[in-house]
Amino acid sequence: MTSRHLLACSTAAIALLAAAPLHAQTATGTVVPPVDPAAPVTQPPVGDTQAADAAAAPDPSQDIVVTGLRASLERAQTLKRNNSSVVEAVSAEDIGKLPQSSVADSLGRLAGLAGERRSGRISGISVRGFREDFVGTTLNGRELIGIGDNRGVEYDLYPAEIVSAAVVYKTPDAGLTAMGVGGTVDIRTVRPLERSRALIVNGTYEKNGMKSKNPDFDDQGYRFALSYTDKFADDTIGIALTAATTSSPVQDDFFSVWGYDKNAITSGPNAGKYVAQGIDISSRSRVLKRDTIAGVFQYRPSDAFTATFDALYINFADQGISRGFIEALPVAADGSGVLASNSTTVTSARTTGFNSVIRSDPLDKTGDLKVFGGNLAWKASSNLDLTLDVSRSESKKSDTRAESYAGLGRAGLATQGANNIRTWTYTDEGLLFSNNSQSFDDYNRVKLAGPQSWGGSLAPITELNTPAARAAGIGFAQAQDGFVNTARFDEYLNAARLEAAYRFDGGFLKSINVALRYSDHKKSKVNQGFFLTAQTYPSDGPVPEDSRNGLADLNWAGLGNVVAYDALGLINSDFYRRWDAGALEPDRLGDTYSIKETVWQPSVKAEFESDLGGVRMFGNVGVQGLITNQRATGFDALVVSNLRVRANPVEDGAKYTRVLPSLNTNFDLGGGHTIRFALAKVVSRPRIDFLNPGSSVKFSNNVANVTNTNPELGPWTSRSGNAQLRPYEADQADLSYEYYFASDGFVSISAFYKDLKNWNVQTTTIRDFREFYIPGYHQAVSSDGQTIYTPATFQGLNTTYVGGLKGKVKGIELQASLPFGRFVSALDGFGLTGGAAFTDGKLDDGSRIPGLSARVFQGTAYFEKSGFSARVSANNRSSWLSEDRGGSNSISPANRSGQTLVDAQIGFDFANTNIDYLDHLRLSFQAQNLTNQRDVYTDAASGLTTRRETFGRNFLVNLTYAIF
Repeated sequence: MTSRHLLACSTAAIALLAAAPLHAQTATGTVVPPVDPAAPVTQPPVGDTQAADAAAAPDPSQDIVVTGLRASLERAQTLKRNNSSVVEAVSAEDIGKLPQSSVADSLGRLAGLAGERRSGRISGISVRGFREDFVGTTLNGRELIGIGDNRGVEYDLYPAEIVSAAVVYKTPDAGLTAMGVGGTVDIRTVRPLERSRALIVNGTYEKNGMKSKNPDFDDQGYRFALSYTDKFADDTIGIALTAATTSSPVQDDFFSVWGYDKNAITSGPNAGKYVAQGIDISSRSRVLKRDTIAGVFQYRPSDAFTATFDALYINFADQGISRGFIEALPVAADGSGVLASNSTTVTSARTTGFNSVIRSDPLDKTGDLKVFGGNLAWKASSNLDLTLDVSRSESKKSDTRAESYAGLGRAGLATQGANNIRTWTYTDEGLLFSNNSQSFDDYNRVKLAGPQSWGGSLAPITELNTPAARAAGIGFAQAQDGFVNTARFDEYLNAARLEAAYRFDGGFLKSINVALRYSDHKKSKVNQGFFLTAQTYPSDGPVPEDSRNGLADLNWAGLGNVVAYDALGLINSDFYRRWDAGALEPDRLGDTYSIKETVWQPSVKAEFESDLGGVRMFGNVGVQGLITNQRATGFDALVVSNLRVRANPVEDGAKYTRVLPSLNTNFDLGGGHTIRFALAKVVSRPRIDFLNPGSSVKFSNNVANVTNTNPELGPWTSRSGNAQLRPYEADQADLSYEYYFASDGFVSISAFYKDLKNWNVQTTTIRDFREFYIPGYHQAVSSDGQTIYTPATFQGLNTTYVGGLKGKVKGIELQASLPFGRFVSALDGFGLTGGAAFTDGKLDDGSRIPGLSARVFQGTAYFEKSGFSARVSANNRSSWLSEDRGGSNSISPANRSGQTLVDAQIGFDFANTNIDYLDHLRLSFQAQNLTNQRDVYTDAASGLTTRRETFGRNFLVNLTYAIF
């Protein structure tokens, strides 16, 4: 079915549902009067999370109390309907009900949003086609920093247990503290004075459906959380405390191809066809360990004054191991090794041989996030409210990706084993191997040393030029036995906001809010690296017996088993000597920087309401200023004649002011029908890594690069940032129709248009690097150490960042929440909720918008009655442009294929069973990724698969017990 046909069908379905007769039932089947669709929409103050939380909370005085998923949908619908902006919302029960590890999973189920799975977990979120770097994120209305490489927040960092609601603003108002071209996500924590007393214990057992292929990692995990909320002193003091701990494993069959070369075969019938250049294939195991403490204290001695203080601390460690092979797949230039091909691509071949490198890569990402905030709200009079809000956030992250090499002996030694010859076949699962001439599962054969001459950057290290090395005929090029990549990030954000709100008595103008916010933000990155040389150099040796862990399984790729050893333990011991890559590779200091921003944000927002011939019109109009001073420091780095890196400090920056008007107008037509119209100018501040003022010139000493005459595949590259970039900017318009036919039922259709006025992009040009050439250094050495290759070209790629591009993004969003019991009483308890988004957009130069999928679908079918619940959810998105960490800790674009993720859950709530000690118990079982959907990346030029990750299914058993 085409998108046009699907859109037509969906629109027709909405029209039919809007005309259907309605009646309502409770979870026990008792018929109650239908919700009055003509009831006026109540509008809490925008940005007032306490008021919004209270507005969406169930009224304990009502006789009928609906719980579970239906209650969560009702609360989310109230948040959506009552807001004067176009928003989507997820309520506390949505998150807490499902045994999910973070808010990211729930956000990805909202219409117009799409989740992005990374390393087996939903982490990133795109809003209306813009990934999280272009989405503002707040916590209780305050701008929030993350622990990622850029501005984007990694949403899986936040456990579900600390969240009461999340609201996504698709259209802004002038009161938002953090704006984005895509929108704003406001994560809200519990406000104890608005909630009932509670003490809840939550425990989850987790098991991967795919067994660990690494003997030293498990496939089982757990989560435990304790939440306490209470009020004291005649409800003038409120406290909410949450402590949560998580250990969540992930298994990953990782397949990657270096790329596809059309010039590898130069003669014969297969000349000019794409052929795989090399592979990175491994069995990976990871475990996320996260500890969280959150607390909120409220003091309200009278209706005129409320003081709120909250704190959040998250400590996490995402650690793992990757074991497998990295190697070239050379084929004969005349194509004699080709076994099968199609019109464009070699699909099966026999290699000419390569000395395989066993890579054992420890993965160690750790960090912590601290958030503190205080809010003083005073009703100075019946019409005037004054609010002071102050906050501080700080985060630290260390991301280490180490490498330890092993194989059949050190490169260049006479004792090194023969090259490994393989047969490979291109399949839907990647390359499948067979007829391997060598095996790597015998500790007596495998040596802990580099099988390839990858140590060209070690030329200045005179300690490697020993008599023993000269006698063996090897040198620095054969001395690289591993590497350690470490990126360290430090960030803080201080902010203060003073607001005055005046309410008018009657008339068109309901209130006016005047605010001034100041923020001081700094983020720094230190890019570190260390070359590793085993103490056995210039010889080699076996893996120490006390470091052997058995065998890792790579049979899924046809590569058999490989030795599994404690690479991290060896790297952290004195087994290896370390050489500082910052003194040898210019892209380390060239990618080390600090960005500091100070921002003043004055804003004025007016709320209005009027009756236009029986149609209630309400909304807000306002303007926000963005007065920014950004300064950046870094290094210009390159290798000079002494073969060491010379780094010169550089500093740059810019000052700019942006004026951001916004208008949200809503027409309540009565009978549950609402039309919304909005106009706004929106911005996202430049990406942090783009603002790095430094630069670097780098040479790759791999034979394949040095001998390639194509500048795009050759050894020369350079990179520089641009600290004078201005914000991403867009003018946007929104129009939506919403029909609320019940407290838990609605349909809507929305259209939006974004005119991108400024977009910053990475640009690449060809330049000449002849001035940087150093004879005897800029070269490559064959794996046997006998042949030296000089550069086949002095042309290479220069990458930098520029602004000024324009573009357009437009889309249509459909959404519905359909409780079937409202239409047919026999279907009480059954329901369907979901959405569809069709988005089209690109930049004027034809390039893609990061995070934009042309089609996104979400749907959940559920049954909930008499304590029993069951649901199946599916999220589908078409292909999109993402990014990934590349070599030397750099960030590079990545083309991701579309995917569909399917989850299911069954549960039982013992609340109505009248069984002592069980009436506060809820049990559930959840299965994730039921269809075993892979993550697939493709090559932009050929469309062929360059990377595929298989995570398998995941199963969770959850127990929640409310002590009171």
